[in-house]
Amino acid sequence: MIILASGSPRRKQLLEEAGITVVTEPADIDEHPREHEPPVDYARRMATEKARAAAAQHYNESVFIIAADTSVVLNEEILGKPTSQNHAIEMLNHLSGREHQVLTGVCILDISHHVERCFVSETRVFFTHLSHERIMNYIRSGEPMDKAGAYGIQGRAAGFVSHIEGSYTNVVGLPLCETLIVLEEMGAIVF
Repeated sequence: MIILASGSPRRKQLLEEAGITVVTEPADIDEHPREHEPPVDYARRMATEKARAAAAQHYNESVFIIAADTSVVLNEEILGKPTSQNHAIEMLNHLSGREHQVLTGVCILDISHHVERCFVSETRVFFTHLSHERIMNYIRSGEPMDKAGAYGIQGRAAGFVSHIEGSYTNVVGLPLCETLIVLEEMGAIVF
């Protein structure tokens, strides 16, 4: 059995589209960054803590746990989920016409063999210039309010992105290719 320690419908969909059946069990952890914690370390720590929290519920079972955490990073600052519409507007204004990074920490645990594999995937995302009207139309859609950096590349904000360098699925929330390689190496799946 493979457990996805996430409530993200996008992560579940990516895995299922790749032919992987998962059971979702969101992990409840404190997701605040530590003082002066580099974004790469934060992404790895969040994924690891989520995986270990989920694993604690399945001690000695023959289970694989997949946990992930995605951060939008601009100038080494982690942009979390917006706390208000004004906060979302502010984030989108900062991203407008600029490059930023999307980091996803992934941690996969093989509980029965006590094996843990964690990594961080980075994608560079380039936004076109966003007019105030365009930002406001996006805000009114409600889409940005539950997403890191106040946007979802798989939705209406796809038109904000002029190009990316790296994994598209990483920006959606799970670097699928890398995740599947690790799952296969660990014996969780066979292609």
